[in-house]
Amino acid sequence: MKKLVIICLAFCALNAFAQSNNVSLENYNTDFKYRVSFPAIILGNIGKGGERTNTQHIEFHVKRELDSKNIIGLKFATWRLFQPMGIQWWDGLLDKIDSETEFYPGYLRETGIGFSYQRMLWKGLFASVEVLPQYKTYLDLDNKKIANGFKLYNSFHLGYHFAFGKNKRFFIEPQVHSQFWVFDTNTPDAFKQLDNRWKNYFLFEPNLYIGFKF
Repeated sequence: MKKLVIICLAFCALNAFAQSNNVSLENYNTDFKYRVSFPAIILGNIGKGGERTNTQHIEFHVKRELDSKNIIGLKFATWRLFQPMGIQWWDGLLDKIDSETEFYPGYLRETGIGFSYQRMLWKGLFASVEVLPQYKTYLDLDNKKIANGFKLYNSFHLGYHFAFGKNKRFFIEPQVHSQFWVFDTNTPDAFKQLDNRWKNYFLFEPNLYIGFKF
């Protein structure tokens, strides 16, 4: 819940500032073809230390503009799950975090390097797709390894690009994305029993990306 509040507050503050500086991608300074960005959600883990619900989420993107409409990139991400990712908002996601009823008997660490494609649709409006092969490590509550596996994680995004600052080099991208995963291999039985109760997708996750062009 704290992460969601952080994202909403950051979005409101930055969106208000960026509205007056909004320009379409066609008008950006073409000297800056590359960009780096990260999701604001990772800031919510700062100071949480060894808390059970600390996802230890780290994620970075490096992208290149091919032209005014098409952007390709590399994505690095790692996170630690304490319960199945397929629990939807309408399934009482936040309540289950509070009650701890769906917590794994340990953790699932997922790490990968993948690819992204972003298409500018109209002014700052964009759609993107990301494909992230992930190496999975299952851990017990003492962080001792139980098993390894593989997952192919895919996400679809719809958002808006706001640029501001000198030469419009700083930007934010509020967005909503949905994800699904396949080839989820070698899951220990205790984890699999929990995963099987829920979907292999998650819908309508709000997020805010912060970035810099160079």
